[in-house]
Amino acid sequence: QVQLVESGGGLVQPGGSLRLSCAASGTIFRLYAMGWYRQAPGKQRELVATIASGGYTNYADSVKGRFTISRDDAKNTVYLRLNNLKPEDTAVYYCNAYNRVNYWGQGTQVTVSS
Repeated sequence: QVQLVESGGGLVQPGGSLRLSCAASGTIFRLYAMGWYRQAPGKQRELVATIASGGYTNYADSVKGRFTISRDDAKNTVYLRLNNLKPEDTAVYYCNAYNRVNYWGQGTQVTVSS
């Protein structure tokens, strides 16, 4: 069983930055593709960014150039750096781990508002 625990969300003004972290346990972390997804009120969950076990990254068009996903296999942790935040980035952000099976964290709230 894989456990994922997100942290780092909060309230930030437009143009601000945050760094989300997701700590994994119960698995061989380096074998998993990791990702961040988000769900805004009244909307479906959507992909934000993914990073493969080899380090290849993929981003949603809406966050390209503003968000950066990275992983530290020694710490079993994946990060998401959010820069130049916009009100439309407001959502619950979920960490995902995938290796034939999907695992999800409990989510962390990001609110962008002045």
